Amino acid sequence: MKKYIHAVPNFSEGRRTEVIEAIVAPLKGVPGVKLIDYYPDYDFNRTVVEVIGEPEPLKEALLQMAGKAYELINMEEQSGSHPRIGAQDTIPIFPLANITLEECVQLAEEIGQEIYNRYKVPVYFSGENARNEQRKDLAFIRKGQYEGLKEVAHTPERAPDIGPAALHPTAGATIVSAATRGLTAVNIILNTNNLEIAKKIAKMMRGPSGGFSTVRAVGFRLEDRNQVAVSMNMFDTDNTPIYRALEVVKFEAARYGLQVVGTQIVGTVHLDALLNCVEYYLQLVDWDRKQIIENHLIGL
Repeated sequence: MKKYIHAVPNFSEGRRTEVIEAIVAPLKGVPGVKLIDYYPDYDFNRTVVEVIGEPEPLKEALLQMAGKAYELINMEEQSGSHPRIGAQDTIPIFPLANITLEECVQLAEEIGQEIYNRYKVPVYFSGENARNEQRKDLAFIRKGQYEGLKEVAHTPERAPDIGPAALHPTAGATIVSAATRGLTAVNIILNTNNLEIAKKIAKMMRGPSGGFSTVRAVGFRLEDRNQVAVSMNMFDTDNTPIYRALEVVKFEAARYGLQVVGTQIVGTVHLDALLNCVEYYLQLVDWDRKQIIENHLIGL
């Protein structure tokens, strides 16, 4: 059976269409690699990419993509509202089918080493590849962002894991990681344009300020709808299902006389995360997922 990996690389450009297309190009038309989609964000000045593939061709495609990002993005000139430390800011990978987390950890190590060998861009390891507990958290690595990190990258606490104790003068550094599963991005839309209310609800949802430990959330404005949303990155939809987060946001919105009017899933989502919601809201009893007829197509 073929092995498949899910990767969600992020690079620090979301405005210049020609640059975005050039960076994504190495992921297109590669045997054994499928580019799902990519999501430029103007305000963040960042593009999130979703791609799946077999380990070796995917590894090479990701390395070539990173090379283009280093070539075309100058971190001395880049600015945006999303935290970042490098042109190719992150390369997280996750097991998708017939592959173990341990194999993904090893592949992440190889990607990190090859980034430095080819491009001389330093690498930080996070997730399951982190060299210590602090570096499992992206926020710790990104503290101070590119501008702040380059001033302290010479110190033992903040130095890269691969490469000299300094950032690349134009490309910065790249964070490489493996983890069990990627995040699920969910926007819960409210029937108001009051951004402060969305921010208050987001604050009580996110783990560091007393909410769900595996949720990070912000409030933001949907300009095309003239409404606001509580935007959540959910890192464990098994133990904190989407429906539970949605119900809490509904409860908090009601305090302000507001309602939830829609939910957006940004990017891909695992099927079981949606089935959890179906099972909850339909209050299914005597139910077995073997009753989903399409599940029986596998292996025919």
